[in-house]
Amino acid sequence: MCGICGKIDFQRGVRAETVQRMCDVLAHRGPDDEGVLFVKGHRYFETRESSPLGSYEDGFEVGLGHRRLSIIDLSETGHQPMGNEDGTIWIVYNGEVYNFQDLRRRLEKRGHLFRSRSDTEVILHAYEEWGVDCLESLRGMFAFAIWDANRKRLFMARDRLGKKPLVYLKRNGRFWFASEIKAILQDPDVERKVDTNALHHYLTYQYVPSPDTIFEGIKKLPPAHYLLYDPLGNIQIERYWQLNFAPIQERERGLLGLSDLIRSKLEESVQLRLISDVPVGAFLSGGIDSSLIVGLMAKLGGRQVKTFSIGFEETGFDELRYARLVSNRFATEHHEFVVKPNAIEVLPKLIWHYNEPFGDSSAIPTYYVAKMTKDFVKVVLTGDAGDENFAGYHRYLR
Repeated sequence: MCGICGKIDFQRGVRAETVQRMCDVLAHRGPDDEGVLFVKGHRYFETRESSPLGSYEDGFEVGLGHRRLSIIDLSETGHQPMGNEDGTIWIVYNGEVYNFQDLRRRLEKRGHLFRSRSDTEVILHAYEEWGVDCLESLRGMFAFAIWDANRKRLFMARDRLGKKPLVYLKRNGRFWFASEIKAILQDPDVERKVDTNALHHYLTYQYVPSPDTIFEGIKKLPPAHYLLYDPLGNIQIERYWQLNFAPIQERERGLLGLSDLIRSKLEESVQLRLISDVPVGAFLSGGIDSSLIVGLMAKLGGRQVKTFSIGFEETGFDELRYARLVSNRFATEHHEFVVKPNAIEVLPKLIWHYNEPFGDSSAIPTYYVAKMTKDFVKVVLTGDAGDENFAGYHRYLR
C-alpha cells in the first residue's frame, strides 16, 4: 500500500509544512520513497533532498503528498507525485491496476509515450486520453487524486469495492484529502469534533459506515465513486459503477457450468494479482477461501508459494493443523507464528492504524500475522470476501 494526501486553498495558499506533516504521518504506508509537490497555475515546485522546504515560498494553491511502497517498477521512474510531459497534470496514487499492461499498449497505439514501467503512469495517460471516463477501463484496487492545471480541478476516485481508503474534508473554502483521517488532522486549522450520528452507527454496527467518519465533516469517498473539486469550492460526486445483482439461472448453465465459471473467474483474478516486481505470499488459515487461493497460486505462479499462518495457545482457536494440510498438499514454503495476543498492549496500535472506532475482534490476529509476515514478503493474497460473496455466515443471508 501507499499513502496519499493533499490540500487545496485558492484564497490563502497552502503552507509547505502542513502538507509535509500530512505526508510524514503516512510514512508507515510507504517506507520506500516520499514526494511532496506544490502547484499554482502552471508553476510547480517539488521538495526533494536537493530542494528542501527551506527554499520553498508559501502561496501555492495545491499541495500533494505521497509515501510509496514499491511493488511495480522499483526504480526512481515510479516516483510520485508523477506528472505528464508538460507538468500540467499530476497524480498521487495508492493501489494497483491489474490490467495496466493491456491499457498501456492501447494508449501507446494512440500516441502516448511512457517514461516508466509503472501502472501510475498508465492512469495518468488514461486520464489525458479519456478524462473521468478512464475509470471504466481501470481494473484493480485504487485510490488516487489527479490535479489538472488546465481545467483547474481536482479529480479523485476510489475503486469499485472500496479496497483502498480515501477520505476528504471541505471547510471554509479549503479542501483536504488523504488515505487516512490522521493525515487531515495534522493541519491545526482542522477542528476535531466527534460526529454523534457516526457514533450512533458505530454502536449499532461496530464500525462507521460510509460516507461518514467518526469526525464531523470528514467523509469517506464511497466505493465506485469519483469526486471533482473546482476553485469555486464546488464538489461533484458521481457513481461510476454499479454491482449487477441479476441472477445467473442455474438451469441455463447447470451446477457444473456454474462451478466452471467460478473457477475461471478465480484463476483469472489470482493470475492478475501475481504481477509484481517483489515476492508475493499468501495468508493461509486452512479454510476454504485461503486454501483455494494458495492452490491457484501454486498452479499459476511458476514458483514455490510462501504461506503464513498464525496459531494460538488456546486449542479451540488454533487452526494450524488445517493450514499444514494445505501447505503439504501444495508444497509451499510455510511459516507459522504462535502468539498469545495481548489486546491491551496492541490496542493503541490498532486505534492509530484504524483511525476511528472498529469493533471486529479479528483486527487483533490480523495485526499479528501481518506484522510477522512483513519480514518475508511485501505482498500477500488472502481469502477475504469469500464469505461475503457466498453468504458464508447467516448474517450475510439476513
